[in-house]
Amino acid sequence: MDKKTLSNGLRLITVPLKNTKVATVLVLVKTGSKYEEKSVSGISHFLEHMFFKGTKRRKTQIKVAEDMDKLGGVYNAFTGEDYTGYYAKVNSSHLSAAVDWVSDIYLNSLLPEKEIEKERGVIKEEINMYRDNPMMHCQTIFQELLYGDQPAGWDIAGTKKSVSRITREKLLSYMKSQYIAENTVVVVAGDVKKKDVEKEVGDIFSGMRSGTVKEKEEVKEEQSEPMVKIYYKETDQTHLCLGARAFNIFHPHRYTQEVVAALLGGMMSSRLFVKIRDELGLAYYIRTTAEDNPDTGVLVTQAGVDNKKAKDAVGAIMKEYKKVKKEKVSLRELKKAKENLKGKAAILLESSDSLARFYGISELLEKKTYRIEDIFRLVDKIKKKDVQSATEQILRPENINLAIVGPHKMEKPFKNLLQ
Repeated sequence: MDKKTLSNGLRLITVPLKNTKVATVLVLVKTGSKYEEKSVSGISHFLEHMFFKGTKRRKTQIKVAEDMDKLGGVYNAFTGEDYTGYYAKVNSSHLSAAVDWVSDIYLNSLLPEKEIEKERGVIKEEINMYRDNPMMHCQTIFQELLYGDQPAGWDIAGTKKSVSRITREKLLSYMKSQYIAENTVVVVAGDVKKKDVEKEVGDIFSGMRSGTVKEKEEVKEEQSEPMVKIYYKETDQTHLCLGARAFNIFHPHRYTQEVVAALLGGMMSSRLFVKIRDELGLAYYIRTTAEDNPDTGVLVTQAGVDNKKAKDAVGAIMKEYKKVKKEKVSLRELKKAKENLKGKAAILLESSDSLARFYGISELLEKKTYRIEDIFRLVDKIKKKDVQSATEQILRPENINLAIVGPHKMEKPFKNLLQ
């Protein structure tokens, strides 16, 4: 891995890989839903969509798509709370074409007015799609419960009302504010040569303008008792997210909470999988994950259960939460969780696109890059006392939150289970 900063402040990371014939070009910008104003919530996501609708050289959406399709390329984009990314993954013989394509949509998109109106309808249907999926919608409800009416609590896609307010002028203004060289990281990973990449990317991106970005609003963390939020929906299953505010990416327990998530519900032999699915037969899917961002973090268990047994499931999950907080984890279970975490990371980072995201996002958000070996060493250092300290801090009663999508109306019976 090699990093170079261009004269305009743009950062370029090159990750050569052996034993592969593919390459990924990823461009990341440090902006997302946490950087938005309420009146145009969803503008980061809307702009991401519009970058596929035509450039100065590729005038139409079809031309943009065909230039990758004819190469067999895999290409897409994604919007998060803190970043937006655009990428193409190709046979490495087509690397130059991928660099040209990704840079073109990133630097030269036209945002045609007629396409904005059409895409407005597409995004509204995307919002409808997620709302009609109770498993996914429950995650949105959980986020709203934790952070309320502030950028951290808003849906990344926005609302149908806010999407209706987004105009071409507002898209251009947002792009001018956020899409600048100092706010951009380019990563090229795979069967690539550092010298060639630096010349090619440098020639294209060296003219990208510099400027000052709009910073995001500080997240307000306010909670003094367990909270419940129910979205009433006639469903065959009750979908729930039960978890707590946790640590951000700069916290010393950042990787400890990943270990806690693994031993609770990250494996088929994890505590919650064995208890909720194997022993009690309450759920088909149950999983615990830890998510960390620059200013927020969460540890959450998700499950889909019989409507009549929703309270049983919440009670059983809470029992395991209390147990892991009260009793020290065994060395055997700790080792299993750590090795599981390391093994999954190693498998995930086999591919050029995953490596590009790994290096690019850490550079974008933390202004530093890690080798996977560095992270493994940090994971290896986690001790039983660290796990207990992390669980005691995270799983405090006043820190617990429960979001539900299903045919339920009364919050109090569920809230009583969270004490």
